[in-house]
Amino acid sequence: MARDERPQGWHRQTQMVHGGARRSQYGEVAEALYLTQGFVYPSAAAAEARFLGAGPDEFIYARYGNPTVAVFEDRVATLEGTEDAFATASGMAAVSGALMACLRAGSRVVAARALFGSCLYVLQDVLTRFGVEVVLVDGTDLAAWQAALEPGADVVFLESVSNPVLEVIDLRAVAALAHEAGARVIVDNVFATPVFSRAVDLGADVVIYSATKHIDGQGRCLGGVICGTQDFIRKTVEPYMKHTGGAMSPFNAWVMLNGLQTLDLRVRAQAASAARIAQALAGHPKLARVIYPGLPDHPQHSVARDQMDGFGTMLAFELKGGKDAAFAMLDALRIALISNNLGDARSIVTHPATTTHQRLPDADKAALGITPGLVRFSTGLEDADDLIGDLLQALDAVPG
Repeated sequence: MARDERPQGWHRQTQMVHGGARRSQYGEVAEALYLTQGFVYPSAAAAEARFLGAGPDEFIYARYGNPTVAVFEDRVATLEGTEDAFATASGMAAVSGALMACLRAGSRVVAARALFGSCLYVLQDVLTRFGVEVVLVDGTDLAAWQAALEPGADVVFLESVSNPVLEVIDLRAVAALAHEAGARVIVDNVFATPVFSRAVDLGADVVIYSATKHIDGQGRCLGGVICGTQDFIRKTVEPYMKHTGGAMSPFNAWVMLNGLQTLDLRVRAQAASAARIAQALAGHPKLARVIYPGLPDHPQHSVARDQMDGFGTMLAFELKGGKDAAFAMLDALRIALISNNLGDARSIVTHPATTTHQRLPDADKAALGITPGLVRFSTGLEDADDLIGDLLQALDAVPG
C-alpha cells in the first residue's frame, strides 16, 4: 500500500473525502476493505523485525492495526488537526480507553458533572474502584473548576456540549486552568461535531468522538476514535487498547470512511433544521423551556457563538406535564423515532430520565436538569417543515 502524499492544506470537506488515503497496487478509487485478523511475513526474521517495531504501513494483527482502520485514523486526525488518532470499537471504548490508559491508582481527575450516563459510570464506578480520585464540578462555573484544580490534577474530562441538557463549557478558559494545574485535557466533542468545533485550537489535548453518531450518521455501526499527539496515541493509548481489545473492526472503519465523505453536508443541513425547530418550539404553552445553544436565551449562547462555527444538530425541551406528558408526546410522533442514538440521518427522540440517564439518583438528575419532562431531540435529514409539523401535532396530542 502507498499513502497519497498530496498537499494537506485542504479545507475540511476535502479532507473528509481524501485525507489519509492509501491505495494498493490496483489503484482503487474507493477505500479497500481488508477483512483479515492477521498478516503474513516473508520470513521469520521479518516477523521478528516487525514485532520489534512496525512501521506506519506494516501490520501485525487486527487488534494492533489494519490498513482500512489506518486510513480512517489518518483521515480523522487530519480533519481534527491532531498528529494521530486511534480508532476504537465504540464511543465508550474511546472514553474508557483514553482515561484508563493514562491514569493509575492515586491519579486525580476533575470532570464536569453534566455527562452521558455511561461516562459517569466509568468515572464514578470504574475509576474509583482502582484508586483514582474523581471530583465532579459544575462545568459552566469557572470558579468551581479553579477551586477543584487548586490541588492539581492529572486529567480534566468534559463534554464540550453536554448530553442531554446542552450545557456549553468555555473550553478555552477551562483548558487554561487545567494546564496551569498540570492536567491533560480530554474532551468528548460529539455534540459539537468535528464540523463545528476545533477543540484542539481551544486547548484540548485529547479529543474523543463516538463515530457511531454523526460520523457514521446512518445508524449502521459502532465506533469511536481518540485524537491526540503521536506520542500520546502510540505510546500511551495504543499499548493499552491493543492489549485490552478495544480496537475498531475493519468493516466498521470502512463504513465510517464512507460516512465521513458526507459528514459536512449532513451536519450543516441537520443543524439548520435544528435551529428552525428550536425557534418554532420556543414559547410553546406546553413547554417549560427549549434548550438550544443557538437561541439567545441559552445560558451559554455567547460561549457557543465564540467557540463553535454552528450550534449543532441537538436540542432539548421540557414538557410542563412531566413524564406522562413527555411519553404522550413521544408516542404521538409520526416521523421522529423513539431511540437512544443521536446524530442519525433519521430524527430521534429520547427520554433521558428513563433511558440514557436512568441509573442516576433522582437528586443527581434534578441537579443536572434531567427532569421527568425533558426530551432530547436529534435532528435528522427530513424536511424541517415536516419535522416542525410532526412535533407540533404531537404536542397537541398531550392532554391539558
